Amino acid sequence: MSDFIIKVKDLRKTYYSHKKEPGIRGSVKSLIKRSYNEVKALKGLSFNIEEGEFVGYIGPNGAGKTTTLKILSGVLYPTAGEVRVMDFVAWHRKNSFRQRISFVMGQKSQLWWDLPAMDSLLLNKEIYKIPGDVFSTTLDEVSSFLNVKNLLLIPVRQLSLGERMKMELLASLIHRPRVLFLDEPTIGLDIVSQKNIKEFLREYNKKERVTIIFTTHYVKDIQELCSRVILLHKGEIFFDGNIEKLLYKYAPYKMIKITFLKEIPREISPYGEIVTRDELKVVMRTRKEETSQTFNNIIKKYEITDVSVEVEPIEDTIHRIFSGPTEDA
Repeated sequence: MSDFIIKVKDLRKTYYSHKKEPGIRGSVKSLIKRSYNEVKALKGLSFNIEEGEFVGYIGPNGAGKTTTLKILSGVLYPTAGEVRVMDFVAWHRKNSFRQRISFVMGQKSQLWWDLPAMDSLLLNKEIYKIPGDVFSTTLDEVSSFLNVKNLLLIPVRQLSLGERMKMELLASLIHRPRVLFLDEPTIGLDIVSQKNIKEFLREYNKKERVTIIFTTHYVKDIQELCSRVILLHKGEIFFDGNIEKLLYKYAPYKMIKITFLKEIPREISPYGEIVTRDELKVVMRTRKEETSQTFNNIIKKYEITDVSVEVEPIEDTIHRIFSGPTEDA
């Protein structure tokens, strides 16, 4: 076994879609000579992941996140490049490989809709050839961890969205995989369900040392769960490292929150960009290198009751990266 549980080198994936003009003329023309659109979904990705890492894999729609996970799990063939997951070639789909991974998609269910989740779990027990004692132990541990023991015999269609997602996680972990691919598992969930699932994933990763690659559009999920983030943009890796390093490099601003004693001065705007204002409170964005001077000027000149300086929200930083040119700090 190599030092890295996942190794990716120069991974590329290109899709070709048939391009046809409308109407009968377009149909006849496409029969004689077809033309295609070429979409380069992945443009030479290279990264390594160690065993037990919890990696956030983020990017806008169409960046190539799901395509990457499908290749790593063996669902798709790459156009070019090398991929090793636990020293297996993923797309060979050997049984010994499939028994060690699991892939959960937030928008696709693996459970039988009209049957209790327990029936799907028993089916997985036979598919993965899980010994009875291992199955019982895992079922008891994970269902207790997720707090769904009392829901195992209820038809899946009668469960709430959050409860169904917990059952999806239980089904994906029943064979104790070493690598877990999660594609937006918290999408559409309410705040309480999101919190419960995040807490479970954090503790399970810590306890079992399972390697997790996690995609989501909720940047706070990444901030709370992941020790490392890979930021994908237009099929290429834009950033690979921890959140602190990302913010240090690509967040050139800080936020000054001020509460004034009587009223918000009209001439406050030259000190920075006003983000929000409400009665006596103002949130102002300033560049990092100007924050100290701006802070001192404000507290000297105006009557204030409270003031604080915070790092710019990570969502704003990510949005700036995706929406246009970035500024190095």
